[in-house]
Amino acid sequence: MNLERYSRQILFTGIGREGQTKLAQSRAVIIGCGALGAMHAETLARAGVGQLRVVDRDFIEESNLQRQIMFEEQDVADRLPKAIAAAARISRINSEITVEPVVRDVNYTNVEELIADADVVLDGTDNFEARFLLNDAAVKLGKPWVYGAAVGAYGLQMTIRPRETPCLRCVFPEAPPPGTAPTCDTAGVILPIVATIAALQTAEALKILTGQFDRLHGSLIQFDVWENSFTPIKLDGLRERGECRVCQQGQYDFLNARGGQLVTSLCGRNAVQISPAVRTQVDFADLADHLRGVGEVSYNRFLLRFVVDGCEVTVFPDARSVIKGTDDLAVARSIYARYIGV
Repeated sequence: MNLERYSRQILFTGIGREGQTKLAQSRAVIIGCGALGAMHAETLARAGVGQLRVVDRDFIEESNLQRQIMFEEQDVADRLPKAIAAAARISRINSEITVEPVVRDVNYTNVEELIADADVVLDGTDNFEARFLLNDAAVKLGKPWVYGAAVGAYGLQMTIRPRETPCLRCVFPEAPPPGTAPTCDTAGVILPIVATIAALQTAEALKILTGQFDRLHGSLIQFDVWENSFTPIKLDGLRERGECRVCQQGQYDFLNARGGQLVTSLCGRNAVQISPAVRTQVDFADLADHLRGVGEVSYNRFLLRFVVDGCEVTVFPDARSVIKGTDDLAVARSIYARYIGV
C-alpha cells in the first residue's frame, strides 16, 4: 500500500494509519451503479478500500450524465453497461485496488451470493422492492448495509447493523402503492442531493470498515437541499418496541420470493408482464400526473398506457403491467421501477 497516496486521509484522526490498513483489507459491495452508486464507487476507490464489487443491470444512457459522475459521453456512444464503465474508470483512478464489475439483475436467486463476503453493502438502487430484498439478505447474513435514496431535491439516509439497529422494514413496513412514490424519471433529480446522500452513505461505510461504530449517526436523516431542511429522526428503541417481520420474526418475504414481483416473459409477443408484490389499487389520474414529463399518457377506467424507451407500457388497476417491445426481463423490471415506482 502506497501510504503517501493516502497521507492526507491518514492525517485525519478518524482514520489514521490503522484505519487505512483496515480499508485496504476490506471489501465493499455496491448494489446499483446509478447516481448514488457511481459516487459510492469513486469515493471508496479514492479512499483505498481494497476490494469493490459493483453490481448493476443497466446500460448508460445520455440522461444519466447529468447526475452519474462516473460516466462520460463516450460510454453512452459505446453502450457500455454501468458496472463495466465504472470498473474501467476505477482502474484509472486507483490501480492498487481490485474492482469486480457484475452485470446482473439483483433478485432473490443471487443477492445472498453477491453480498456474502462483504464487509459493508451500499444501496445504490432505485426502488423499494430492491431495497426490501437487500434488507432481507443483509439481516439474514448479518451484513451491515447503508440505505440511501434521492429524488428531486429530497433524500433519505439510514445505516442498518443487523441485530444492533432497526432494519429498513422497522421504519418502512410496507412499500408505497405503485405509482404513488416519485422517482427520478417522473419527478426529476438534481446532483446536489445525490452528492449529499452519497457522501453521507460513504462516510457511514468508512466508519463501519474502520470499526468505529460509535460514530454512526443512528438516525433516519432527511435532507432537502432546495428547501434548506435537515431533519434527523432518532431510531433508538424502535427495533425493540416493534414487531418487524424481518429482524424480529425472521420472515424474509422478499428473499423467499413471496414478497417480490412476479415477472413473466409473454411468449411470442415480445413483451414482459410484471405483477406487484402486494395487492393494490392504482389511481390512474395520480399516476398520469406523475408521468406528465414522460410523454403522452392515456387512460380509462380499465387501463393506462404510455410509451417510453421504445416500449409501450400498459398498466392495469391492480398495478399489473405489460411492457411491450422487449423480452428482456431486466429491461422490463427497470422500466417498471423507473416509471411505476416499485
